[in-house]
Amino acid sequence: MQNPRKPRIGLALGAGGARGWAHIGVIRALQAAGIEPQVVCGASMGSLIGAAYAGGSLDPIEDWAQKLGWRDVLGLMDFTWRGGLIRGERLFDFFRTRVEDHDIAGLPMPFGAVATELHTGREVWLREGAMLDAVRASIAIPGVFAPVRRAGQLLVDGGLVNPVPVSLCRALGADIVIAVDLGWAKLGYYRERAQAEARLKAGERSGWWSRFVRTPEAGAQQDAMPGALDVFLTSIDVMQVRVGRSRLAGEPADVLITPILPDFGMMEFHRAGEAIAEGRAATERVRAVLEHLLGA
Repeated sequence: MQNPRKPRIGLALGAGGARGWAHIGVIRALQAAGIEPQVVCGASMGSLIGAAYAGGSLDPIEDWAQKLGWRDVLGLMDFTWRGGLIRGERLFDFFRTRVEDHDIAGLPMPFGAVATELHTGREVWLREGAMLDAVRASIAIPGVFAPVRRAGQLLVDGGLVNPVPVSLCRALGADIVIAVDLGWAKLGYYRERAQAEARLKAGERSGWWSRFVRTPEAGAQQDAMPGALDVFLTSIDVMQVRVGRSRLAGEPADVLITPILPDFGMMEFHRAGEAIAEGRAATERVRAVLEHLLGA
């Protein structure tokens, strides 16, 4: 009797803004366990980390992210009023100095990014062309980053339609899919607990984000009206969580990793160290499942 072939492992990295730094911690924990995915797909921030991993540029991205301060983040924002708050050109010019751009077809492993066609709402799988151009389309959060024109289509964030792209991983040949859902603990009890902790620590952390999104202060009334940007970005979170859970119910992953980062603002990219650590911890929480499934 022949030994069964080893399964082809796919990694589906979900949307979630700055919480996406947690994907780095997930990948590092998988590597430490001897698990190397052969297929990687991503939506929004997951597409950036997935592209860096597939293209062999994860080390410089991790090093840069760990050193990132809020002033650095602000310096990369080229503000505009056309299509969104941020054009994204300055940010991606910077990424190109740290991530080697490849043609997707020439990557050492299958890679795909998810985007959304703005006028039709259709899910678009980006599987060819320049890797970073695909990522730029996938991360175009509506109202925040300007949309991207590509092949006659106007594309925005893939997290709108497929926040955790398990389906794309399977389409690219993955037998077993490890998915990372960044929205799992973003709403409900976890959010309430994080807000309560934030009130206790009010004033300890400041930065450019807190100037736009107010953290409830100790003793503040529970019914205080949040800021407009807070309402908008929280609404994006609600949509991605609901869509993500619905898609995962119909297209379940074999292993689901759920970093718990409820107090992370979507644009708090200067907190990479915390997110990476939680990505590692979340992976360790499912270590027994991974070992049972993969024999790792």
